[in-house]
Amino acid sequence: MATGEIEVVANKIEVLGKCKNVLPFEINTDQEVREDLRLEYRFLDLRNEILHNNILLRSKILKTLRDKMDELGFSEIQTPILANSSPEGARDYLVPSRINPGEFYALPQAPQQFKQLLMVSGFNKYYQIAPCFRDEDPRADRAPGEFYQLDFEMSFATQEDVFKVIEEVVPYTFKKFTDWKVDEGPFIRIPYKEAMEKYGIDKPDLRNPLIIEDVTNVFENSDFNAFKGKTIKAIVVKNGAEQGRKFFDKMGEFATSNEVGAKGLAWVKFEKTGEVAGGIAKFITADIKERLETQYNVEKNSAIFFIADEFEKAQKIAGLVRIELGNRLDLIEKKVYKFCFIVDFPMYELSDEGTIDFSHNPFSMPQGGLEALKTKQPLDILAYQYDLVCNGYEMASGAVRNHNPETMVKAFEIAGYSEEDVKNRFGALYNAFQYGTPPHAGAAPGVDRMVMLIANSQNIREIIAFPKNKKARDLLMRAPSVVSKQQLDDVHIELKK
Repeated sequence: MATGEIEVVANKIEVLGKCKNVLPFEINTDQEVREDLRLEYRFLDLRNEILHNNILLRSKILKTLRDKMDELGFSEIQTPILANSSPEGARDYLVPSRINPGEFYALPQAPQQFKQLLMVSGFNKYYQIAPCFRDEDPRADRAPGEFYQLDFEMSFATQEDVFKVIEEVVPYTFKKFTDWKVDEGPFIRIPYKEAMEKYGIDKPDLRNPLIIEDVTNVFENSDFNAFKGKTIKAIVVKNGAEQGRKFFDKMGEFATSNEVGAKGLAWVKFEKTGEVAGGIAKFITADIKERLETQYNVEKNSAIFFIADEFEKAQKIAGLVRIELGNRLDLIEKKVYKFCFIVDFPMYELSDEGTIDFSHNPFSMPQGGLEALKTKQPLDILAYQYDLVCNGYEMASGAVRNHNPETMVKAFEIAGYSEEDVKNRFGALYNAFQYGTPPHAGAAPGVDRMVMLIANSQNIREIIAFPKNKKARDLLMRAPSVVSKQQLDDVHIELKK
């Protein structure tokens, strides 16, 4: 005490848990500690006040989600972890069977088939905090190997019904744990094609005011060789002409980096005087200048960045440049959560090998049903698929499901699967759909990303008690690890040399 008085006199001290004299790192400190060391000693790292509070916050968020789903009439039903292998967009984790030599379970990428079977079974409103397992490369916003989602499904439901549940549950949960401004429903809806045109990405951060414009027609007669025969995207930055040459050079370095892949980043300034300066100013003719000003509202003191490439590549690069400009110019709106639904995803896409593949969820209902599958070109077919996006992160994904066996077979046939393949790989669903399946729809908000956003953390590992590192290794438990030959023999596995 400040007075120097003693409140407690110890007559005896008993050490209940001994500690080494030297800690591997200081726990409550601002000093940077190598992440792999923190993960190796995660039991100590979790004593850090910020990290400790993140895990307690996660606990409270999970309880809030469960309470809200219960209030809305959903029943929590658990589904199996040892399941079958199915193509759902990522590699499966396989589990060999000791009892059935040469056969494997797969850890579920999502409870997709099980929740649809529950709809057939008459459980009209299902949910669970579901563990999902996907053998994907880790990222700062995606935990490697396993993650959790608020999985829910409803029978006799439309896309609108699903949106109403999300718009009820998500803002309620965010507002309970943050003092930031939270968007109220109904959320903005952006068709996939429009999102790619305006933002260059299907998970746009609406806090960033910059919009991508297609100016290909403006430069159709331009003498600038780099633009000839290319799709040309432009990003107009108000007051951007105030930036010095170094800023434009740094943006060029970013655009041409290996991570972005642009061949170059052209730019010009529209000065306060009305003159066009810098970059490719000599190719901005009076006619081009007038069209940019009138068609795209380019004002004085603005800067324009141009990306020229093949259509899809130009979109992608422009999307990355837009994000970088928003960050470097500090244009991102602060302390706000902005939500939107991305809708009307294409049902199919071309794979790297040039074959038709599902672009989203293979169990989704095509818009136009069986008729669309029979009469339209595959790449023209849209699906009742949707994503919820928050501040540039995909936070939920869902769809109106395909519940008709004939439609299901045709949808998979277009993607290269025979009816026999469907029966073998999705036999339970195929069989169940023969017995009066109700229309149904659902979604699955990601719990990890929700907690990460509410905690205002930039790293998803900071809101998971025992995460894996960037190489998908659990440094605390030392997994994955080598097992004994006897264990391999038990499950009939022989390793390649």
